[in-house]
Amino acid sequence: MERTLTYFASDIHLGLNVGDPVLREKQFVAFLKGIDPAKTESLYLLGDIFDFWYEYHYVVPKGSARVLGAITDLLDAGVKVYFFQGNHDLWTFRYFEELGMIKLQQPYLTEIGGKRFCMGHGDALGPGNNWYKFVKGVFSKRWAQVMFSALHPWFAFRLGTGWSHRSRTEKPIAYNFKGEGEPLYIFCKEFLADHQVDYFIFGHYHARVDMMVESSARLLMLGDWMTGPNWIVFDAADGSLTAVVPSQDQ
Repeated sequence: MERTLTYFASDIHLGLNVGDPVLREKQFVAFLKGIDPAKTESLYLLGDIFDFWYEYHYVVPKGSARVLGAITDLLDAGVKVYFFQGNHDLWTFRYFEELGMIKLQQPYLTEIGGKRFCMGHGDALGPGNNWYKFVKGVFSKRWAQVMFSALHPWFAFRLGTGWSHRSRTEKPIAYNFKGEGEPLYIFCKEFLADHQVDYFIFGHYHARVDMMVESSARLLMLGDWMTGPNWIVFDAADGSLTAVVPSQDQ
């Protein structure tokens, strides 16, 4: 059987104590186990799969064993699993690649089934957000990672998870995407000036979006899983691309 399916998912925020984190993990595991390896070529994880991730040289965070097990099962069955670092799981170094996943850098341009896809987590693309870009740049520096590694994990993980939790409880999770005024839309529009793209796919904003860019490309953004499971699936057999939002009682 030919493998024609490609899946895209992001912003699961495993470990975030908002909503029902146990149910959210079960739903994501169910999604992974529902992917048929006989029909699936690849799975793209577009960042913030974990709400906070920091791996030391010999130690990785506890938890999410069923998620990693389900991903490993897909890898063992021949499904290619790609991942982007989100702003919440920026500090992934070697462990995911040791499992067999392939790390990509945004914006990533590739061809799938004759269609051109540009994808990534979606943060720090386009104009503006200079303070955020500066902070992300600092966190990406090796010296900053060495300094954080010097902290005892007991303190480091309470600091990281506490910071993330406060950012989610002090403001609404849902985001009102402003369309053509958004930096991400401006990025897509400028990117089209030099590249042919059929689909832009991003996460990060916690907003489900499906709109055209310059009447030639389709911009799709994944929502977060705190408000419910959602993913995108592309079938190279017929060129169809579908945003899937299961009902909450499934």
